[in-house]
Amino acid sequence: MFEAIVSGLTLGLILSISVGPVIFAIIRQSLSNGHMGGYAFIAGVSASDISIVLVCNVLSSIFQKLLENKMFIGVAGSIFLIILGVYTFFFKKVEITEDNSIQDKQFKKRELAGIFLSGFFMNTLNPSVFIFWLAATAKIHSQAATQYHSLRYIFTVFFVCLAFVLTADIAKVLLSGKLRPKLTPHNIHIINRISGIILVVFGMVLVWGVIFHGDKI
Repeated sequence: MFEAIVSGLTLGLILSISVGPVIFAIIRQSLSNGHMGGYAFIAGVSASDISIVLVCNVLSSIFQKLLENKMFIGVAGSIFLIILGVYTFFFKKVEITEDNSIQDKQFKKRELAGIFLSGFFMNTLNPSVFIFWLAATAKIHSQAATQYHSLRYIFTVFFVCLAFVLTADIAKVLLSGKLRPKLTPHNIHIINRISGIILVVFGMVLVWGVIFHGDKI
């Protein structure tokens, strides 16, 4: 099982350091909303990854149908990112205390659910995530064919990969949380503006790629 662990760690490392809207959103959530907001967001991202992995491995026919509609998924994902970016840029407020420091927000269950769903859909509506897991699944299954315990091999690779990605995301939240007390409300406001621009740009690039280069995605 050593080979399976190494494969899982390799895939997890690639996924955790890949530059995309999710990594910026994790950092922004953690800086703006603290640990609770960051944890709720990465829980949504993790749930999305697990769902896609299950679809890839158990319901491959459904996954192929989803890929056939990748233009719709890509356009929907880009619109979601652009709307989220515009909201973050123009409407996201920083709550402050009377001494002009950043207030630790007390979340309601509905608010945490909203953050969870934003992480889930941001990850799910990204066609590149589907392509990554499709390629990873095909590779892992081909490797498993040479193993005596093929099902155990497949389970180990995906478990290690997903666990590594979740651990890396938790580390991002913790590191961002340590920076948060050192930031002023003005700094957080600037970060929200930058994050909003990044989300809009990612959304525009995504829709451009899907519409004009959909056959290469």
